[in-house]
Formats: sequence, structure tokens, C-alpha cells
Amino acid sequence: NELVLADLESVEKALDRAQRAAKSGGKEAIAERDLLQRIQAYLAEGGALRSLDLDADDWRQLQGFHLLTAKPVLYVANVEEGGEEANRAVARVREYAEASGSQVVAVSAATEAELMELEDDERDELLSELGMEEPGLNRVIRAGYRLLGLITFFTAGPKEVRAWTVPEGATAPQAARAIHSDMERGFIRAEVIRFEDFIAYGGEQGAKEAGKMRSEGKEYRVRDGDVIHFRFNV
Repeated sequence: NELVLADLESVEKALDRAQRAAKSGGKEAIAERDLLQRIQAYLAEGGALRSLDLDADDWRQLQGFHLLTAKPVLYVANVEEGGEEANRAVARVREYAEASGSQVVAVSAATEAELMELEDDERDELLSELGMEEPGLNRVIRAGYRLLGLITFFTAGPKEVRAWTVPEGATAPQAARAIHSDMERGFIRAEVIRFEDFIAYGGEQGAKEAGKMRSEGKEYRVRDGDVIHFRFNV
């Protein structure tokens, strides 16, 4: 409710300016006024903007207002592993979240704390005993990435391997920009290996010899888990 009220105050101030600007008859000013009036009415009824049915142009127009209830929400439910009551509670949280297009991840904070104290072998053994394939933290991270429309690609060299985060649908030059703007400006091509192939064939050289490296141009859309070597010239 506090976030809704904060947004309502921001929108009412913006609406006052938009109404004055709309008196000139400009199409953009009128469109902004009409959108803000619609949003004001929705907020006044206690609605969070993330659940309001707006088209892509409306959302782009709203970005400059930085409204809090327009931001995506991820609910992390802290539960006792395997408890029936916990499952019922998570179901109620999930029902509440789905009403506003949000996501839920259930984790046991006690289990996560225990996993962090263990060596890799002991951690894997405990996960197996609990019937879990991975720590809950991994699921939280992936859910957050999905919610924000983000993916990860890797660069790998003899000294280090690094992960880079880019929006889903980013082209190869846009991904190169995440490393350095010069790499986007002088982009030539991207040499791409899937993460699974990089591991299976023992790195870049092995994947290349197995024919698992491919050359991609400017239109290539980076996939989650790509290992990329960028060729560029500036």
C-alpha cells in the first residue's frame, strides 16, 4: 500500500504538468495526459501497476517515471523442507503472486545456511539426501533472471573465465558492448561455443577440433550459456 501511495503521489504531480502541456494541443502531450489519468485511477483503487494491462508503447512511456509498483516482484518463501503445512502456505503465496504476474520460489533458509558451510562433496551428498538437484539459491537467481529478461554468456581465456549479463535477445555486437564499447564499434564476428560443448570437449581447442565452434555475425542473438570469443578491430 505504501508503494501504491508513493506512485500515486508521483503520478499526480506528473499529471498536473501533463494537463498543462496538453492545452497546447500536442499529440504527445495529450497521449501522456490520457495515460497518466488512466494510471492515476488504477492506483487510486489500490492497484499495483505491474498487473495493469498496458501495451509496449505505454510501458516505454512510463519508464521515465520510475514507478515502484511497475517493477517486477519475486516472492521467496522460506519454508521447512517437506512439511505439508509449508506446501499449503507456498500454494497460498503462489496464488497471491500469480494474481499480479509475479513469481514464487520456495527455499529453506536453514538448509541453505547448512549447505554453505559444507565442502562440495558433502554438499552434493546432502542435496541427494534431500532429493534436491541444486541449492535453492540457484533457483532464486534463475527466477530473478527470467523475471528481468536477462541471460548470461561467458568469455574464457587462459587466465580467467568471466560471466556477462545481457538482456534476452541481445545481438552479438550488443553483447560485446557489455565487455567494452570498442568491441561493439569494431565488431567483426563472434566465435561461439555452447557451454555444454565447451565442458564436454575440454575447452575452446577441443570444441573447435570437434567442430563445435561456429562463426556468427552481427545479427546473431546470443543464447543463454554461450561461450563467445569476439573478433573486432578499432
